[in-house]
Amino acid sequence: MTLLVTGGCGFIGSNFIRFILKHRADCEVVNLDALTYAGNQAKPAGARGDVRYRFVHGRIEDPAVVKDAMTDVDAVIHFAARPCDRSIDNAAPFITTNVLGTQVMLEAARRPELGASSMSRPTRSTVPWAMKVSSPRPRRSVRARPIQRPRRGRPLGAGVLGDYRLPVMVVRPSNNYGPYQFPEKLIPVMVTNLVEGRKVPVYGRGENVRDWLHVDDCCRAIELVLDRGRPGEAYNIGGQSERRNIEVVSW
Repeated sequence: MTLLVTGGCGFIGSNFIRFILKHRADCEVVNLDALTYAGNQAKPAGARGDVRYRFVHGRIEDPAVVKDAMTDVDAVIHFAARPCDRSIDNAAPFITTNVLGTQVMLEAARRPELGASSMSRPTRSTVPWAMKVSSPRPRRSVRARPIQRPRRGRPLGAGVLGDYRLPVMVVRPSNNYGPYQFPEKLIPVMVTNLVEGRKVPVYGRGENVRDWLHVDDCCRAIELVLDRGRPGEAYNIGGQSERRNIEVVSW
């Protein structure tokens, strides 16, 4: 089985690539990444010398690049996305990548002339970033409504599911942590500051509660959804490890 992984030089994507190549001898991986500020080709360590691994440098907004990367793949694991917190100051890159880029991916998957002919047969896609978990306790898989036309005024939902009639599965993990995470998130910021002898920044009184999930566990869950998930459904991935920010910092 050949997997197209978008954003495979980022945090979760690179960990997923290493996980798959280590545990699935039957898998080959095509990594499509634009190498933005958080992307680094060194992150999928060990993959670059593996004959089952191919890197494609480009953006998911580019139909020609997507067409090349999607040739003869059996499933798409869609990690490529701009973080929503960075969209506060400038929403344009967020919309371009997360909405328009995903639309390009969906068009290529359903139209052989834009993508691979193999994608015209039933395929599976997981979109781990597409929908945030609204519940503070995402501790079990939940059934989601079948894919349907999105409501007006929701461009992200339209970009992800739309009216494409593709066998898409959505995963909604809680806050990931682990190796190769870009040092702008809570845990790597805390660790870096402590190592360098600097003060640890905490928002407010640190009472915000998050559920923490190690990235390896997230990768295992995504593999499970890929193998056994039902198209049209969404799966919450929780770590059963809720902590206040101040507790995490105090460790």
